[in-house]
Parts: sequence; C-alpha cells; structure tokens
Amino acid sequence: MILSMLSNRRATVLRSLAVTVALLAWLAIGAVGGMAQGKLGQVQTNDAAAFLPTSAESTRAAEAGRAFVDTPTLPALVAMEPADGGDVTPEQVAAAGEWAAGVPDRELPGGDGDTWSDYLLADPVVVPSQDGLALLGVFSLDADRADAQVDEESVTDLFVSDLRTSLEEDLGATATTAGDLGLHAWVTGPAGFVADLVTAFGGIDGVLLLVALGAVLVILVLVYRSPFLPFVVILTAVFALSLAGLVVYQLAANDVLILNGQSQGILSILVVGASVDYALLLVARYREELRRAEHPATAMRRALRACFEPVAASAGTVAAGVLCLLLSDLGSNRSLGPVAAIGIASSFLAALTLLPAFLLVLGRRSRALFWPRVPRPVTTAPATQGTHAAATADAADATGLWGRLARWVARRARPVWVATALVLVAGAAFLPTFQAGGTDQADVFLTEVDAVTGEEVLAEHFPVGAVQPITVITAQDTADDVATAVEDLDGVETVTPYTGAASGAPTGAPQGAAEPVVVDGTVRLDVTTTAPSDSQEAVDVVADVRTAAQDVDPDALVGGAAAETLDSQDAARHDLRVIVPVVLAVIGLILMLLLRSVVAAVVLLGANVLSFAATLGVSAILFNHVLDLPPADPAVPLYGFVFLVALGVDYTIFLMTRVREESLRVGTRAGVVRGLAVTGGVITSAGVVLAVTFAALGVIPLLFLAQLAVIVALGVLLDTTVVRSLLVPALVHDLGDRTWWPSRLARGQVGGAHATAEPVGATVE
Repeated sequence: MILSMLSNRRATVLRSLAVTVALLAWLAIGAVGGMAQGKLGQVQTNDAAAFLPTSAESTRAAEAGRAFVDTPTLPALVAMEPADGGDVTPEQVAAAGEWAAGVPDRELPGGDGDTWSDYLLADPVVVPSQDGLALLGVFSLDADRADAQVDEESVTDLFVSDLRTSLEEDLGATATTAGDLGLHAWVTGPAGFVADLVTAFGGIDGVLLLVALGAVLVILVLVYRSPFLPFVVILTAVFALSLAGLVVYQLAANDVLILNGQSQGILSILVVGASVDYALLLVARYREELRRAEHPATAMRRALRACFEPVAASAGTVAAGVLCLLLSDLGSNRSLGPVAAIGIASSFLAALTLLPAFLLVLGRRSRALFWPRVPRPVTTAPATQGTHAAATADAADATGLWGRLARWVARRARPVWVATALVLVAGAAFLPTFQAGGTDQADVFLTEVDAVTGEEVLAEHFPVGAVQPITVITAQDTADDVATAVEDLDGVETVTPYTGAASGAPTGAPQGAAEPVVVDGTVRLDVTTTAPSDSQEAVDVVADVRTAAQDVDPDALVGGAAAETLDSQDAARHDLRVIVPVVLAVIGLILMLLLRSVVAAVVLLGANVLSFAATLGVSAILFNHVLDLPPADPAVPLYGFVFLVALGVDYTIFLMTRVREESLRVGTRAGVVRGLAVTGGVITSAGVVLAVTFAALGVIPLLFLAQLAVIVALGVLLDTTVVRSLLVPALVHDLGDRTWWPSRLARGQVGGAHATAEPVGATVE
C-alpha cells in the first residue's frame, strides 16, 4: 500500500513537472515568437523578378542589361489631371514642376536627416501630355536601394507614402481633392504598385488573423458549448503561429528562404486551421477516454496514444505535399514549401504538447474545462478488455446523426458511391473552363487603389508602355534587322536604340549621344508597347518579340517587366506539370505505409483527385459567371491542388485510421460504420474550421488570395461533406476486406472479420 502511494505521488509530481515545463517553454516561445511574427513584413520580398530562376531569359536579359546602366531604376510616376476635365494651365504646369523639384530635399520620415536626393538617380521632371489634358511626374528611385529598410519600412513604401503626403500638403492634390490648383493626383508606376501591394498585405497580421480567429472561436463555441475549451484551443493555435513566425523570420532574415506576402498569409491561415483541426481530434478522443478513466491524466495518455499516429500521419502528409513545391522553378513557390511545412510542424507540436498541458493544468479538476457538459466515468472496463476498444464501442453505439448516416450508407453502399462519384464527375466536367492564363497587375487588386487609377489616367494621355519597355539585347550588326522585324508586330508602338541619354548610362557614355551605346558588341533596343507593361496584353507581345528577334539573332535576349511576368507564368505552368504527379506519388506512398494497403491508398487518392477536379470545375463557374473575376494566375491551380489534395487526404486519414482500428476487431464493413459514426462529428467540425480559416483570406483585397480562398474553402467543404462522409465510406464498405490488400486484413485473418456478413445495423445498435 505504501509503495503504491509513493508511486502515485511520484507520478503526480512528474506529471505536474511535465505540464509546468511545457507551459513555461511555450510561454517563452510566445514571448519571442510573437514579436517575430509582427516583424515578418520587414523580411518580405514581393518583387516578381526576385523569384525567377537564373536560367529564365528575362533574368539573363536583366543581367546583360546592367552593363548599359550604372544603376537600374524603379520609376514612381505621378499622374495629374485637372478636376474640371479641361486643359492643363501654365500655372498648374509651373506649380507641379516647382513641387517636384522640391521633393528631393524632403527628409525621409525617420531617416535621421537623410533626404530623398540620396535615393533618386535623376532630378524629377514633370511633362504635360500631347493632348494637354494631363501631367506626368517622373521620379527615378535607385532600384538597388529600394528594398532597404528605414524605420522598419522599405525605401519604396516610404517614398510613395511621402509623395502622397507631399501632394496633399503642398498641392492639395489627391485622388479625391483638387486643392487651389484644381488638380487630382495619383502615385502609380512600378513603385506605386509595389507600395500598394505591401499595403494590401499589411492586413495579414491584423485583419486576417482577427477574422480567422474570430470565426474559429464562434465555431468552437457551437461545437463545444463551453466557455472555456474554445479559448484553450485558440490559444494553442496562437502559440503555434508564434513558433512558426519565429522560425520563418530567422530563415528569411538570414536569406535562407524568400518570404512574400502570399506565403505569409497562407502560413497564418494554415497554422490556425491545422492547429484547431488537430486540437479537435485530440479533444474528441480525450472526451471519449474521460468516460472510461478516473483521472484526466489517464484519459489524456490514452487519447495521445490513439491520436498520435493519425495526427502525425496527417501532419506528415501535408508537410510532404507542400515540400514538393521545392521542385518549383519559381522562388516564391519554392519558398512556400518550407514555410508551410514549418507551419504544419508548429501546429503538430502545439497540439500534442501545449494543448495537453492546458487540458491537464487543473489536475483532477481538469474535467471542469468541459463545463457545462462535463464527461464523467460511466463504467470501469477490465484492463484485459482494452479501454480503447471499450471507448470506441460506447461511442459508436450512439444513435445520433452520424450513427444513422453510417448505417444508411452501409445499407445503400453501391448506389451511394456511384451517385456521389457521378455528381463529382459532373462538377469536374467544367474543369477545362477554368481560366488561369495570367492576370493584369491592375486586376490584382480587388479594391480601388491609387496605382491602378493613376495608370488608367496615364493610359488615356501618355504612351505608358514606355515606362518599362521591353528590352532586346542583340548583336550590333543585327540590331537594325531586329528593330525592323519587331516594329512590324501588333502591339508594338516604337523600337528605339538605347543611346545613354537616360540617367544611369554607362560610365564614359556621353549623355544625349545620338549613337547607340555598344557593350561588348551588343546594343539594347527599347520596345514600347501600346499596352501598359504590367498588362497581360503586353505579356503576349513579349512572346511575339522573342520569336521575331531570335529569328534574326538566335542569341538575342528579351527582357523587361512584361518578360519577367511571361517567364513567371511559364514557370508556373511547368511547375503544375512537374509537381502534381510528384505530390500524388508522395502522398500515395504515405497512405500505403500508414494503412498497410495498396488498394486503400489508391481509393483515397483517387477520391481526393476527383474532389479537386470537381472543386476547380465549380470554381470556374463561380469565377466566370457568378463573381465575374479576371483570369487567375497560373500558380492558383497549383496552390489549390497541393493544399486540397494534402488537406483532403487529412480527413480521410482521420477516418480510415479509425476504420482500420475498428476493422481489426469487427471486420471491415462493421468497422466502416463504427469509424464513420465516431469520427463524423469531429472531422466535419474540423473541415468547417479549415474552410472558414481559408475563406478568411478573402479579407485581403488581392485576387490571388481571394481565388485561393474560394477554391480551398469550397474543396474542403466538398471533401468533408461528400467525399469523406459518403463516397469513401460507401466505396470501402462495398469493397469490404479487399480494401486492405495485400495486408492480412484483406484475407480475413483478424478477429471478428467473419462478422462482416451480418446486418450492419446490428453491429452498432
């Protein structure tokens, strides 16, 4: 008796120590990681050119083009238009010119006395349009220093913000007010678009997280009907996000990976969704075990033992799926792989260490966290019976909604899976109508921003294709022939040899020289398009320019902003062809190892691919005919595939690991019924949580994230309500023991396997 008491006391002390250590460790992570999470925006890179491989033609053209200039420029353009719609007056021209001339002398906000002249490569100029209806201000930022941080903001963001402030203070000119001069003004151009993009991404740490966590909190309150448990689960997700933010920040700050705004937004949503999903599964099993155990610690130990394999398999599957993005040609896609994997690993660690510590912190009184629906021990099962099996049987015997659905699916297995498969095939039939040919930069924003409006104003009065022309680097002796061939193309306005007249000409090149600048026997041709360089129309022209130029000079290189966009889109299409089969192979292998079955893995993978195809088909209908959205970026279907297949398999892993556990006792068909009855509620809740968290991406006013939010949210709901609840259980029930081939389950070599021929309803009632 004394030895037993000492042993119990020792176990209590060790348990208390483990809980304390876990809580203290996570509090430290939260303190440091919370600050790192808030600084992720400082280590973002949102320049598309930075993501291109060195082998891309636009990258090689940019490298060759640097020989023609001392320093590349990042233009910031100011569009000004009389508020009355009339001609620009001489007074307005003079005032705008005087204002622009004073900008270089303005001090940087928080810049310790530095002025903008330190970051501008030439004096600003203001020119009227040929029609006399608008003014254009041109400011040439040093592109090499544009990403430098000043007072925790990039030089580009600060400059654009200061320009807008200066316009309002000195001219009284903004998009909405005209001031005494009667001018409306917008800051646009490449710098304006970068600044507005950063502003849009700025809502990730604030609005996005608040919306996601708030929505999840509401769902958890409805699921648990408890005032305490939802906050415990939410805190677990917040600490997991802190850990992920800490690791990602350190890697990005040390140039180990590239972080952009899209990756940061996806990281936040993925961590919240995955953490809550894993928490739901663990808490549900813990609640089951509390009905069989006297002490909460015993129940938690059993719950962890039962949940570790499916949660680890789920986390491993998602991590392996997203890490396949490392095969991408694009740095943005490649970096998302480890970023998302870090998020999943953080969620896994928090769910299996921090959450149990939260749930056990009150010791024997820990059941109170479930108040007012506190689970109490019902009976004490003999140890030889196996408490897991007893808890499973008790839970499955429930005659609730999922028990009734499970029996209904079992009675009509073949008609159910055939009908649901046909519905999914009907949705997948619209997959070819999904438009992912590329997006104009102006269409990237879902709200009105200065950069887009200003570009529209400039397009009415100026040749905006000249702002960032297509550049052709070609041999000097073929330059004339190349220029002639390119000039004849549709969409090309002018072709001009680079003469060094612009700022940043090579050292020793005379400013305003009439002759083209020659570097190592090559010249640069600037091709002005009729469409803005950041439009899909200009991107299409690049392909024609490359064909025409390289027909004359096979060694010609075609670059520029539009060429970078084209290469990014081509790389995204290449990624889709390469990464999709690799993801399928990796996930299929994991499923085979987990379920010890080839047939089950093929069935689950096929069901999830069909679900993805149907999701993309339905999304095409929504985007094209309901929401009337522009075409998607080619990376959207790739991201959608990776997340939907990996996350979709998640829920079938939760289901099928439980089905396999039950099948070992009572046979496959009865195991399907019991597995679905037990897991239906918690998996559906987890699916709703994940769908809502991804839908929260829609609060960031960017087309890419909005389309991804719709695709993943719709796909997760389709998977949890149709694929996992109907298609997979019905198909597995119809296949019976053949599902587990080639394991011994397929040969009926387990206890209770012969019971599968009995009426299914009898096994659960």
